[in-house]
Amino acid sequence: MKKQSITQISEQISVPLAAISAPQRIAILLAIGTGEACVCHLETALGWRQAYISQHLMALRKADILQDRREGRYVFYKLRNASFLDLITASAALSGLSAESVSTLVNTRSYPSCECPQCAPVLIPANSL
Repeated sequence: MKKQSITQISEQISVPLAAISAPQRIAILLAIGTGEACVCHLETALGWRQAYISQHLMALRKADILQDRREGRYVFYKLRNASFLDLITASAALSGLSAESVSTLVNTRSYPSCECPQCAPVLIPANSL
């Protein structure tokens, strides 16, 4: 196997860094966190329009940072590798922020105003069982 040059390695390293360099994409990754989130989760968490979020999700998927799965009419997104959250936390530390300031933002909850099956599961009436 041929040894890669420092330039080739640098270019390969820069791909995911470039994909998450926008503050909006970092916010999306934090909102998804260690679990998964649908677009309606992200709309609720971030207060952005669906079309705007979808553009960023598409770029993150193309960069192979996110994976998705469909459940009915909902598409759920999750990080392919949780190390991206570590990278964001390390970047926060380099920016003078504490790890706690980032960890408190990572998605760990459901949103009552979200309609997806995770936040508003369909309840089957007991008398129909």
